[in-house]
Amino acid sequence: MKKIYLFILIYLISLNYCLAKDKSLSPDDLFFIDYMKSHNKEFTLYFKGREKSVLTRGEEGNYINDFPRDLYIYNYTTKLSSPLISYEWFPHQAKYFLQEYDFPVFPDDFAYYLLKDDQTLIMVSAIKSINANFKFDISKKKLEVYPTNGKFDFIISSFSKDCGYYKFKENYKCNIYKPLISSNLIN
Repeated sequence: MKKIYLFILIYLISLNYCLAKDKSLSPDDLFFIDYMKSHNKEFTLYFKGREKSVLTRGEEGNYINDFPRDLYIYNYTTKLSSPLISYEWFPHQAKYFLQEYDFPVFPDDFAYYLLKDDQTLIMVSAIKSINANFKFDISKKKLEVYPTNGKFDFIISSFSKDCGYYKFKENYKCNIYKPLISSNLIN
């Protein structure tokens, strides 16, 4: 009888190890939410809410965006923080490229992918009706339309994969990027 109890006990213990639970995913595993450090750890990009609300025309009616958020950059060497992509200029620049889209575009309507050069942001729209993505040069503060035939593959709308031979004598390798998103996109 003791052997049966011992066998059942060993069976239950081994069953517990075999049926291990999957690690539950949190949004932090998929995205950088509200802030992201650069690859070289020289600066941090983060979203900061504006003090004034914005009354704007939406796709289905007018609405007030109470806390539109701008993208800021904090430089660790100078210890200064400044707006990088703000509502003051971004909607007008984006409107120039999005002539078929009639509604305002906020900086926090995009997912931001910081590339390994720490100078280029790829901006992928979180709004389905916007058919364009942008490329932003941090040092020149210049916004451009990102070509649709680029080298990046966007996977599951969160991770981005950049694969290839980066130098002549290097092996083929892939870099996986998590995007920076505003917590407004999750809410």
